[in-house]
Amino acid sequence: MQVLPEGRLAYGMQLPVQSQSTIYAEPWEAGAGPADLVEIARAADRSGFAYLASCDHVAIPRRLAGAMSTIWYDPVATLSYLAGVTERVRLLSHVAIVGLRHPLVTAKQYATLDHLSQGRLILGVGAGHVQEEFEAVGADFERRGAVLDETIDALRAALGADEFPVHHGKLYDFEGLGQRPRPAQERVPVWVGGSSPAAVRRAALRGDGWLPQGDPRDRLPGQIARLKRLRAEAGIEDPVTVGAITEPLYVGAPGWDVGRRALHGAPEALAESLRAYRAMGVHQIQVRFRCRGRTELIDQIAAFGAEVAPHLD
Repeated sequence: MQVLPEGRLAYGMQLPVQSQSTIYAEPWEAGAGPADLVEIARAADRSGFAYLASCDHVAIPRRLAGAMSTIWYDPVATLSYLAGVTERVRLLSHVAIVGLRHPLVTAKQYATLDHLSQGRLILGVGAGHVQEEFEAVGADFERRGAVLDETIDALRAALGADEFPVHHGKLYDFEGLGQRPRPAQERVPVWVGGSSPAAVRRAALRGDGWLPQGDPRDRLPGQIARLKRLRAEAGIEDPVTVGAITEPLYVGAPGWDVGRRALHGAPEALAESLRAYRAMGVHQIQVRFRCRGRTELIDQIAAFGAEVAPHLD
């Protein structure tokens, strides 16, 4: 299922502020809030970004709080809020840990989001990794992969066209229970996150898209080849949207230390580097800009959309 413009390398972004892991959060985000998110979302909407993404964690244990922080906005609330101040950009959960909730609860939330946004939802799902989080809500951490597999199947039914969806599985069983509003889309796209062998297989067999989690450039071609081989062996002919998370970016000469890994420089040079993802078979790239504040980030978003994006194809 193709939901992004065909024939070009699409670009989206994980929102800042809404998740503040020390792995990627900039210092200024600690003091930011809803007004910043609104202006950043509007800038991305204006600049041709394919999607805005929001993460999902219910609660962070103390042992991980130093690295992960405890700032994790709820993705449904966040994306619904930003749907009201944007017009065309899609809204991606990257990723919803759907095994923490009953599929009918998840379907109610995300169907409403798709309805309110007039069909802009992309449901990104993942298995999760924080054991205490699962235990706190009574979810099965040890079998989270199997739970996710069935949850995707159940969500396909619950987010479909039928007001009274039907699913009879090992873990979840429902029939004769109506949910409205229905999603605005006839079929909500489901993108599966993760780079483990199990996650790639899940994306191949159950997903409309794949969201790798930090695969470096030299590893992506092999992962993509496996994804396509598994789909072919299963007889799945529908197209799959392959994603990638790029290195940190800075458009132009930064004039400050943006870090060894960051790509920076002239727009044409950045575009040339990013086109390598398209050559690997990637359809959409998720970009993250180095910045020292909201104004600089919005300037980077605008520069990328106006000066880099036209050279991506």
